[in-house]
Amino acid sequence: MKPGHQLVLLVGGDELFPALIEAMDAARQVVHLETYIFEFAGSALGVAEALERTARRGVEVRLVVDGVGTPVMPQEWRQRFDAAGVQWRIYSPLGRFGLLFPRLWRRLHRKLCVVDGTVGFCGGVNIIDDRDDVALGRLDEPRLDYSLRVAGPLVQDMTETMEQLWWRLKAARAARQREFAAAWQALRGSSGSGRGDFSRLLRKLGHRARGLAGASDEEGSTLMGVDDARAALLLRDNVAHRHDIERSYLKAIGEARHEVLIVNAYFIPGRKLRKALLMAVQRGVRVRLLLQGRYEHFLQYRAARPVLKRLVNAGMEICEYAPSALHAKVAVVDERWATVGSTNLDPLSMLLAREANVTTTDRRFAALLREHLDDIVCHRSNRMEAHALNSRPWGERILDRIAFGVMRTVLFLTGHRY
Repeated sequence: MKPGHQLVLLVGGDELFPALIEAMDAARQVVHLETYIFEFAGSALGVAEALERTARRGVEVRLVVDGVGTPVMPQEWRQRFDAAGVQWRIYSPLGRFGLLFPRLWRRLHRKLCVVDGTVGFCGGVNIIDDRDDVALGRLDEPRLDYSLRVAGPLVQDMTETMEQLWWRLKAARAARQREFAAAWQALRGSSGSGRGDFSRLLRKLGHRARGLAGASDEEGSTLMGVDDARAALLLRDNVAHRHDIERSYLKAIGEARHEVLIVNAYFIPGRKLRKALLMAVQRGVRVRLLLQGRYEHFLQYRAARPVLKRLVNAGMEICEYAPSALHAKVAVVDERWATVGSTNLDPLSMLLAREANVTTTDRRFAALLREHLDDIVCHRSNRMEAHALNSRPWGERILDRIAFGVMRTVLFLTGHRY
């Protein structure tokens, strides 16, 4: 991990989108945004308009969306982006065969943005209104999710990984069009990306966070953050970083002495992670999980039940978020390690998707995040009781086992054990 970072926690799109728009409106060179879902409606429209506005000023604007999360760019916005000069790509579009082929299950799930190489954003928040949900429809309350606004050395790492993907997508497109010279130039751009000057910090962020809970900005909202923190960007991809995020979790849990607090939307931990959590409980560590309480998808919800039953019976405290949907992927261990990112602790994230997390060992930030999450667990969640899980109707248990078996079969087809 590198020192010298400013980390500001942003809760949901209500805090992320204004921060993105502010950074884009101040951009002078390049804006690069990656997201799984981009919904051109509600509060997310402000981000689309900022991209368009920024490109019209002559700033290079690059947008990458995933082919499952955002299968189609609306015609209106295709035209508006093209007219403004926004460069956009759809990562691994499905085509007419959909998800029939296992190679198409590898998705772009990370949510990253870098502006001028000076400020970056990383987390779990898609570009979609907090009260809209793809599976659940209109929500009464905003979904729970988090992002980080980052300034410091790891912004260079964010820039490099986004540049590499961008140039590879350009090379692949040129190759499909048999423009082989252009494809070669794009590949050269990929190998040489990220070598600019990344030392400048965005001065407008300087007053926002001073290592105190509840630092306030000029609009009066409350932000949580610290200066001069040690932090690192961790990636999961299918080449050089297959297990980096998982190993970080395993190391932190393996060294835990007091408490592990995990907030995760889709929680179906693999064998190694389950073992680490069970061993932590056996050492006397308090393990608390805050999970999605709404039924969204058959596989994610049903396949998790047998695993959760075992964990509850082992002594873990598992709660489900009550007020609305939960989409967060954050964790704190012993108030000395914390992570915020896009990674669910399930096989799709851990084995197939491109993910990105920021991890820090800054005790101030870990304490702020732990205090915030503890309040939610204590006052805005419902506890899973062992007797309720153990006495589920036999029909429900059969569906749970079917889902778990389907998940294992799918993983087998991709050549993975989990």
